[in-house]
Amino acid sequence: MKTYGSQSMIAPLQTVLVRAPDETFGNADPARWHYAAGIDLPAAQAEHAAFVGILTHAGVEVAYHASSLPDHADAIFVYDPVLVCDQGAVILRMGKDLRRGEEDAIARTLEGMGVPIHYRLHGDALAEGGDLLWVDEHTLAAGQGFRTNAEGLRQLQAALPNVNVIPVHLPYADGPDACLHLMSFISIVGEKLAVVYLPHMPVPFYQFLQAKGFQFVEVPEEEYRTMGPNVLALAPSVCVMLEGNPTTKARLEAAGCTVYTYKGNEISLKAEGGATCLTRPVWRG
Repeated sequence: MKTYGSQSMIAPLQTVLVRAPDETFGNADPARWHYAAGIDLPAAQAEHAAFVGILTHAGVEVAYHASSLPDHADAIFVYDPVLVCDQGAVILRMGKDLRRGEEDAIARTLEGMGVPIHYRLHGDALAEGGDLLWVDEHTLAAGQGFRTNAEGLRQLQAALPNVNVIPVHLPYADGPDACLHLMSFISIVGEKLAVVYLPHMPVPFYQFLQAKGFQFVEVPEEEYRTMGPNVLALAPSVCVMLEGNPTTKARLEAAGCTVYTYKGNEISLKAEGGATCLTRPVWRG
């Protein structure tokens, strides 16, 4: 039986890949990695274990990406180096130079799990998973900004001929050193339901989603900074988000969602990566 394929943000999550915080993450220089502060590794490991506990309690099979990746602190954010489609893994090419090398390592882990390599981005192509959002099974929104370029989008379309790859031009926001991905300001969490920080939403993409019938749960400005829009769906309208975003949580619940929260002072707030970033869905169905 096929046990991979994830062309959805909300289909029930069956198998997910994660990476536990290691010494490289704990020793990361905040200035070099653009972290808010130094990492308390034991606290980070406890937070990550509790986060994984939420996933396993929900019935998700959790696999670990444990390949040796010295000097790759951001490797904890396994969402970014790869996209999993119905044909297998599309190995991306990271836009952040410090993250180069993560791609081959996660490819080996996925192959060990029985996931075939469908395509590898090459040449001048750049794309990171945080810029890639499944609107539906046949529509992939792709943020074009500092981490994902036009050649990356062109190769993704070549890799996925039965999928409509929709370019979404991203704002400058905090500049090239910060990590603004498409999914920094939008997550799809239910049937035609998205949680969004509207000030960063490009108008054509907003109108595109409106025309498809999407409703929006708006994130207030103060909760954008604490990753309120970064929400992982475990199933339609069942999701996980970083604690400390009470307004967004209440609005999600008012929209009919069941919301789990996790503590992420070390693994999320300091390192600028939320629930989606910490996971790579391998199989949804």
